[in-house]
Amino acid sequence: MNLPLPLKDVHPGLAPAWWPPAPGWWLLAGVLLLVAGGAWWWLRRRRERRAAILRLFEDTVDAAGSPAQQVAAMSDLLRRAARRKDPLADRLQGDDWLRFLDRGMTPPCFEHGPGALLREGAFRRDTDAGAARALRTVARERYLAWMLGR
Repeated sequence: MNLPLPLKDVHPGLAPAWWPPAPGWWLLAGVLLLVAGGAWWWLRRRRERRAAILRLFEDTVDAAGSPAQQVAAMSDLLRRAARRKDPLADRLQGDDWLRFLDRGMTPPCFEHGPGALLREGAFRRDTDAGAARALRTVARERYLAWMLGR
C-alpha cells in the first residue's frame, strides 16, 4: 500500500546580505581603483612633462640677452626638436627650413609670418624686440608640439 508522503510547504531562504560584498565585487573595486590610479598618474606625469619642456624653452630664451641672441636660441631649440620628426631636419637651411617648420601648422606662420625672422634675425644687430616676441609665441607652439610628439 502506498501512503501519500506528508509534504511540507516550501519556504524561500533568506536573501543574502548586501554587506560584505561577494569576492567578485571586491576584485572589481580593486581593478577600478588601479585603473583610476594609473590614469591619474599618467595625466599628472604628462602635465609635469609639458611644464618641464615649456620651462626649458622659456629659460633658454630668457637666458639669451639681446633679441638677436633670443632668435638664435629659439632656432637652436627648434632644430633640436625637429630631429624628433626627421633626423636630418636640423640640416635644412633658409626657406627649406621654414617650410619644414610650417608643415602641419594652420595657418603657416614661419615662411611668411613672424617665423620668417628665423631666416636672418639671429645675424642682425638691430633685430626688433617686438618681432622676437612674436616669433617666440609661434616657436614655443611648434617646439611644444614636436617635443610632445604631436
